[in-house]
Amino acid sequence: MGSQQSRAQQRGSPIIAHVDMDAFYVEAELLDKPELRGRKIIVAGEGRYVVLSASYQARADGVRSAMPLTRARRLSPQAVVIPPQMHRYRELSAAIMDYFDTLTHRKEQLSVDEAFLDLTGARRSMGEPEQMGRLIRAGLRERVGLPATVGIADRKFIAKIASTKAKPDGLLVVPPHRRTEFLHSLEATELWGVGAKTAQTLADMGLRTVAQIAETPKEALAHRLGAVGEQLHALSWGIDPRPVEPHRVEKSIGAEETFASDVTADAQLRRELLRLAHKVAARLRAAELTSYGLSLKLRWRDFSTLTRSASLPHGTQSAPELHRHAVRLLEGLGPRRQPVRLIGIRAERLGPADGSLQLSFDAHDEDWLAAQRALDAVAGRFPDSAVRPAALLDPRETEEDR
Repeated sequence: MGSQQSRAQQRGSPIIAHVDMDAFYVEAELLDKPELRGRKIIVAGEGRYVVLSASYQARADGVRSAMPLTRARRLSPQAVVIPPQMHRYRELSAAIMDYFDTLTHRKEQLSVDEAFLDLTGARRSMGEPEQMGRLIRAGLRERVGLPATVGIADRKFIAKIASTKAKPDGLLVVPPHRRTEFLHSLEATELWGVGAKTAQTLADMGLRTVAQIAETPKEALAHRLGAVGEQLHALSWGIDPRPVEPHRVEKSIGAEETFASDVTADAQLRRELLRLAHKVAARLRAAELTSYGLSLKLRWRDFSTLTRSASLPHGTQSAPELHRHAVRLLEGLGPRRQPVRLIGIRAERLGPADGSLQLSFDAHDEDWLAAQRALDAVAGRFPDSAVRPAALLDPRETEEDR
């Protein structure tokens, strides 16, 4: 009777898959370089760059994404470094997402190689959850030649944890009647939303497993962690109503640049901010969003990082406007204690660009916006064109800057 009840419960529950491509950039490169399979591989630009991806063999040496390449080379000196081919990754990503669209109209894309799929209505065409997972993985192998890991559950966050546990190139299904058992077998750090700071607070409370979080009164967690504590208590019991959202609203849009050599000159930093402002503004316009806040990011020579942010007096999609505020934030720092290794800006507090917003108190910005939209149109039709503002044309500019 109990097993019949659990099967009936499973049939009436949502079926959510989290699909994550395995070492996506590395596997994409191996499509054209099969002779390197099984080797230690790092995908990163030559020079002073960060790691975009690493093969599992290189990860065994401690190499991780976003790690400075110089450190990665020290950890894995025998690794082959491959420069990234971003156009190739975008093509493969588009093919992957197009495939997902043939499976369900409810797809929530998280990144170029990762998505949630709501497969609740696909039982008739795809079978039971485990068969769904096998079909997805086989379909990706057939269409793009790449491995993927799939986690399936009736809650988004559990599907995400399941895919992480199943890596690499695996499948893990957590049925609804095993949900609590699965969650309570996890370490606290495996729960969605537990970062280093939260993990330390939980450890200070003597809570190192999800089962211990579940057994702790919600009020005690809220006292130490506020709303996060209440959320963690709910998640520890599998309570999470968030659906798969086919159209995720971006919370911020940013761009940054790591310099080939540390920079001290104000003019070079301002010029780089202008280039980044144009990139961010173009993305805002493409997403039909406007920004009401801006943050500046600097990373020093010693890899320490600071951020400064400001509210904008009105919403904008204008690169000159974003640049003006970014320069003000830079000037507000005063004398810099070290040369700058990385600089970035991020448009925040985004809202819909409904055409009724005042873009600037400066009338010239309307002309600027029209010109920038014209550049958007040219870039859309001729992606490889080098059309850009005259202020960014510098004969001393390196090919990398271009």
